[in-house]
Formats: sequence, C-alpha cells, structure tokens
Amino acid sequence: MTAALDTTQAPGPVSFGQALLYWLKLGFISFGGPAGQIALMHEDLVERKRWISEQRYLHALNYCMLLPGPEAQQLATYIGWLMHRTWGGIAAGGLFVLPSLLLLIALSWVYMAFGSVPAVAGVLYGIKPAVTAIVVSAAVRIGSRALKNAWLWGIAVAAFVGIFALQLPFPLIVLLAALIGYLGGRFVPDKFAVGGGHGKAGKSAGAALIDDTTPTPEHARFTWARFTRVLVVCLGLWAAGMGGLTLAWGWDAVLTQMAWFFTKAALLTFGGAYAVLPYVYQGAVDHFQWLTAPQMMDGLALGETTPGPLIMVVSFVGFVGGWTKAIFGSDALFLSGAVAATVVTFFTFLPSFFFILLGGPFIESTHGNLKFTAPLTGITAAVVGVIVNLAVFFAYHVLWPTGWSGPFDALSAGIGIVAAIALIRFKVGVIPVVLVSGLAGLALRALT
Repeated sequence: MTAALDTTQAPGPVSFGQALLYWLKLGFISFGGPAGQIALMHEDLVERKRWISEQRYLHALNYCMLLPGPEAQQLATYIGWLMHRTWGGIAAGGLFVLPSLLLLIALSWVYMAFGSVPAVAGVLYGIKPAVTAIVVSAAVRIGSRALKNAWLWGIAVAAFVGIFALQLPFPLIVLLAALIGYLGGRFVPDKFAVGGGHGKAGKSAGAALIDDTTPTPEHARFTWARFTRVLVVCLGLWAAGMGGLTLAWGWDAVLTQMAWFFTKAALLTFGGAYAVLPYVYQGAVDHFQWLTAPQMMDGLALGETTPGPLIMVVSFVGFVGGWTKAIFGSDALFLSGAVAATVVTFFTFLPSFFFILLGGPFIESTHGNLKFTAPLTGITAAVVGVIVNLAVFFAYHVLWPTGWSGPFDALSAGIGIVAAIALIRFKVGVIPVVLVSGLAGLALRALT
C-alpha cells in the first residue's frame, strides 16, 4: 500500500535540469489559451509538485496580468526566474514558445506549399467560419467577465465605434481607454474596481518549496544597481537585433520592418492576443501587405490548434510575409519564411522577458495587492469592443467572400453557427471545434 504523501514538509530542492524538463514538457502540452495554460501550471506547480505556494503563484500572476504580452508565458518566465535566476527565467519562457514556433513553421510551410490542393482548401473552407465563431466566443467570454457596469459597457461600445467606424488606430484606443480607466479609478473607484483573474484561490496544497514565508532569494531582491544592469542588457539586446538587421538589409527591408512593427505590437497586447490582432491586421495586411485577409484567418486557425500563446499567430504572419516577399530569392522560399517567422517571434517576445527580469525584484518586495489596476480595467473593457470589430471583419470575409455584391455563403454560415453554439452554449474545446469544422468543410467541398 502506498504511503500517504506528507504535505507538511516542503519538497526537496529542484535542480535546473529537472525544471528544464518540466518547462520543455509544458511547451508541448500548453493548449487551451491563457486560462487553460495558467490552470495547468497551477495544478502542476502549486498542487502536485508544490514548487511554489498558492499566494506566491497568484502574486506573480497579478503582476503578469498587468503587463502587455502573453501572461501565461510571462508567468512561466517569472517562476523559472524565481527558482533558478536569469537563466531559469529564460529557459522557462523560451521553452514555452519554442515548440509552438517549430510547429507553426512546419504548418505554415504546408499551408503555403500545398494550400491550393483541393483537400487542403476544403479543410480551410470549414475552418474559416469556425475561427469567426472562436472570436465571437472570446468576445462573449471576456465581455461577461469585464463589463460589469454601464461605464465599462460605454468604453466597449466607444472602442467598437472608434475602430469600426472612425478607423482609429489601435494604440490610440488603448491609450484613451487607459486614461479613462485612470480617471475613473480616481473619481468613481467602485465602478473600476472590477477585479478579475483566471481561476480562484483554493486551499493550500501543503508546504511548498517557495512558500508564503520563504524569504526572497538574494537574486530576486530589488536594487537599483541590478535594475540598471538588466535595463542596459535588455535595451542592448534589442538595439543589437534592430541594428544588425538595419546594417545587413537596410531600414526599409522586410525583416527590419517586421522587427520594428512587432516590437510595437508586443507593447500593445493588453487583454490577450485577440486585442492586438486588429493592430496586426492593420499593419500586416493593409499597410505592409505581407499577407491577405483570408490568410490571416487561416493563420489564426493554425495558432488555435498549436500549443503555446495564441499570439504565436504572428509567427505565421512572419512566415507568410517572408515567403510572399521572397526575401532571400524565389529559390529559397522556405528559408525566407522560417527566418522571418523567427525574427518576428524574437521581437514579439523579447519585451516579455524584459518586463519580468526588470520588474520581478520590485514585485517580490511587495507581497500585497497591486495598485493602479483601474487603467487595466478600462483597457480590458475596450478590448471587448475591439474583439467584436474583429468578429465583424472575419464574418464579412467568410459570408461574403467576393464582397457585398457577391453571393451569401450559407454553408459557411451554417458551420459558423454550429461552431458558435458548441463553443458558447456547450463549452466544447477549441481544438475539437476546429477539427470537426475542417472535416465538415472537406465534406461539403467534395459534395459541391
């Protein structure tokens, strides 16, 4: 008979190698979006392995939720850094992304090389309306959590009108929403004190390696000297990357412009990947023409079916842009796409590591509730309106593929409605919905 696990004693020290194996495994199984990824890490790290306590985990999560960027990846980076210093954070955050990057490069190559094959085209035909349903589901899910009063509903409606009717740039909408949130937090704080997170605190799983009362390790203590050193290294890495691309190919080159554009996009990902997708669309499709609107939708579908943060869809954007622009010549299209995808991923995620390595020591010195969340509340409300705009945009391209003057695609509408009901009403997972929709599209194309 197996002896009961003693949870009154903290587990033994975890070596860097043991942690490395876990972060690698997490990179391959981190499906389900940020909520699912955060719940998975909670189950593993707080409840089963007891590497970190409930309160320390939630304290780190609160900080990551305030940052632009993928909060689950940043949370992994934070815990890895807390356990094994800078290299621990780099390993945890990097391995959270690496499997998804490799998978997306492979899938993007199949898409670009064989996307016109009837079978592949049929699958994509079914996936497009499912993607629209996924975006609608995201709007419903985030809206139900974020829009708790008339003030926040007003911000959401204003954001939708701003981006849909007035064509305001996404960064301006974020700044205005943050300003409204800041002012609201000062003058009507009860309307903007709408907390929200992923999951809820539960009972203690027992003594943890990093427990509530565990002293902050030496490397995680805030000092201005360390802050300055990390800041110089971080900015130096970014400048070296941008400078190297500029020197090698020039400022107007595709790779350089991708690096600059996705650096800006990385700083705007408040509220998750769906919030920044309109900005990515405005730049990648409308301005730079790295890919088309239908390709953007296909990329979102691929991003939904691979592990890692959904913002990894930018890797697909990079691959297609590099392939389309043939940056290394028409006889090296795969290399063009793979390098572009890697450059885009590097500059998208670089700020996430900066925020954790720079701000982590300060956050570790404040084991209390974070203040100044009202601007985030305003941004989150605006995000709902922006996501609704994205859903309208996708629906238009799916249901009227040749424009308003063309025929209405009733078959796509049917797939989209069924997918939306499955996601919103019956809480079916994204991956089964995408797979079934793809098979339905394949069957319908075969019959028509």
